[in-house]
Amino acid sequence: MTEVRFLPPAARYLKKIKDKRLKMLYQEAIDRIMEDHTVGEEKTGDLQGIYGYDIYYNKTNYELAYTVEYIEDKVIVVIMAGTRENFYEALKRYMKA
Repeated sequence: MTEVRFLPPAARYLKKIKDKRLKMLYQEAIDRIMEDHTVGEEKTGDLQGIYGYDIYYNKTNYELAYTVEYIEDKVIVVIMAGTRENFYEALKRYMKA
């Protein structure tokens, strides 16, 4: 059984979403990632080992960044979620801290 864990930046962002349709799209994305963790695009360079999943809604591009760890079973760790604007810069800052 695949487990999903949310790091604080992702949990905070997802908790703040008021739009039910957007919240549902994030849930569908997480469900797809649980079925097959390779559906996201694997990043390179500074973000090697991290996957990015794109969500398009209401003319806006949203991102979901996650990684896969194997502890007994497969664990999906959702690192960060948010709009595409400055997303990867914020993710790099978070990963360095």
